[in-house]
Amino acid sequence: PRPTLETYKYHMPGEKEAPVRHLYVFSVDSKASTIINTAAFKNQELGLWSAPMKENTRDDDYRPNIWLGTNQYFFVNRTSRDLKKIDICRVDIATGKLTALIEERLNTYVEIRRPGLINGGKEIVHWSERDGWGHFYLYDENGKLLRQITSGPWHAEDIEGIDEASRTLYFTANGREKNEDPYYLHLYRVGLDGSNLKLLNAGDYDNQTSMGDSRKFFINNFSRVNTIPESVLMDNTGKKIMQLEKADFNSLFAAGYKFPEPFKVKADDGITDLYGVMYKPFDFDSTKKYPLIEYVYPGPQTEAVNKAFGRGMDRTDRLAQVGFVVVTIGNRGGHPSRSKWYHNYGYGNLRDYGLADKKAAAEQLADRYSFIDINRVGIHGHSGGGFMSTAAMLVYPDFFKVAVSSAGNHENNIYNRWWSEKHHGVKEVISAKGDTSFVYQVEKNPELAKNLKGKLMLSTGDIDNNVHPANTIRMANALIKANKRFEFVLLPGQRHGYGDMTEYFFWKMADYFSEHLLGHSDRPTDMVEMQKEIEQSGNKKKN
Repeated sequence: PRPTLETYKYHMPGEKEAPVRHLYVFSVDSKASTIINTAAFKNQELGLWSAPMKENTRDDDYRPNIWLGTNQYFFVNRTSRDLKKIDICRVDIATGKLTALIEERLNTYVEIRRPGLINGGKEIVHWSERDGWGHFYLYDENGKLLRQITSGPWHAEDIEGIDEASRTLYFTANGREKNEDPYYLHLYRVGLDGSNLKLLNAGDYDNQTSMGDSRKFFINNFSRVNTIPESVLMDNTGKKIMQLEKADFNSLFAAGYKFPEPFKVKADDGITDLYGVMYKPFDFDSTKKYPLIEYVYPGPQTEAVNKAFGRGMDRTDRLAQVGFVVVTIGNRGGHPSRSKWYHNYGYGNLRDYGLADKKAAAEQLADRYSFIDINRVGIHGHSGGGFMSTAAMLVYPDFFKVAVSSAGNHENNIYNRWWSEKHHGVKEVISAKGDTSFVYQVEKNPELAKNLKGKLMLSTGDIDNNVHPANTIRMANALIKANKRFEFVLLPGQRHGYGDMTEYFFWKMADYFSEHLLGHSDRPTDMVEMQKEIEQSGNKKKN
């Protein structure tokens, strides 16, 4: 058919015009509606919390969202455009009155979690990073702080349940246990007065828990990238009740699979610990020299470093089998589940903040392991990682030799406002007349196009409605104007994740790294690896 026009709402950073949010309460019985007065900040955002889903409804065909609150009131959050101010508010349904109970104010962006209600909201468990770490605080119904429940140089994550009768809070947290990867998540219990803090699922593993509605039992699924996943049933004292399942890896090991290896290095400051995972070819020979490829994602909302077994096979385990050592490593300014300082390290420097750590980590690994060839370092990432991998080639053009950069937000001034303004910062300017405007300035990859020395492959889907293709096209435009050789792969009909061309892109990436890091340039036109898969599938169907 003829090409069609697709349009969608997309608020870009620094734009004057912004969506205006309104909050209505509608009565099904009376058919009356009331608009709630929520005004506080220019271009503010509103969020309506839903109540936690009950585990005993998890198999229901229909699980309705129910607001967090009671028949008399519900809770919302109100956020300033620069995200440095957030109010936790309660709305009285009968009167329509909104009351700000808890105010969070920081000099970078504020983050929050869903509050926990006790006795219908007579008391509130609130999560905050106000002391530099994520912790829980207890408030009364009028917004008066009663006490800080948890404290210390570790990160509390989410409320898993509240036992009102025993006044006990169950929550997940990380970074508290000594001699562990600080990202490993655990389940804890603590009194609402801050007493009797107890770890419930001890062990040097990353844990995923599911707690029953009675708060008496929970299921614990645990593993590391180099262990076999297990599942057990435990009670709320941390006692193991029974083994539920342990995965069977016999066939996997028989096929030649080998676990990846976790490691720890220092950041470029020589002080901060960074955690990563190394993936080797299954036929690894320690007497050989291997090119190093870093699979990267800068954050700041997450880091591309697996902690539990599974996921990430295409860009780590699988890519290593081509003949590389592939590593994933955190960086300052990456994962939110460490200190507030660690998370906000890149605030105001959204292009370059993680690059020095990636370079320093590679250098340390090459010093530690003789099988790593520091003169053949590649880098790959998707989305934010696509942006980061290209930036690495331009900021450290003599160190990173080859990059495959996919769906990158190379110009964050044309990426979406919510991510760009939050993580880089937007300046609120109030004129003498009292008018408020917002100024956004950020460094962009195309500004450094003249620095390219190595081999760079850019790719994007042509209908990517997350990171618009204009990001990659502008990068290509800058490279062309700088008279640089590079490769540009456009994937027709693909959005941000590349859909049914993901497999094609993997082999395209593998070929590019093979040619420029291994010297394997004699490739047939046909992608025989993909054709073999098609042929095998066809034989199965015939049989």
